[in-house]
Amino acid sequence: MKTFILMTKLSPEFIKNPKTRAAKGRVWLDKVKKSCPNVKFISHYALLGKFDFLDIYEAPDEETAAKVSLISLANGATAAESWTAIPYKRYLKVIKDL
Repeated sequence: MKTFILMTKLSPEFIKNPKTRAAKGRVWLDKVKKSCPNVKFISHYALLGKFDFLDIYEAPDEETAAKVSLISLANGATAAESWTAIPYKRYLKVIKDL
């Protein structure tokens, strides 16, 4: 499994009532689990900055990661970026092999 970072910015309309955020988040997560059953979420953070949320997850491939971003965009996000993340020990091995 590969590690990915999902950065999400929600639309202003989607977050007008913050008390409904938990329920909307569960709906999104259910859609991801149904469409991408191999995705394993590692952690989830609310952010103060350009993006509203950061998720760290594992997926089998880039196509699955793209689905996670697309599900986010279809469900209230104005921006959703999935970034590849290389565990630091693997990164050190890559640079050692240069």
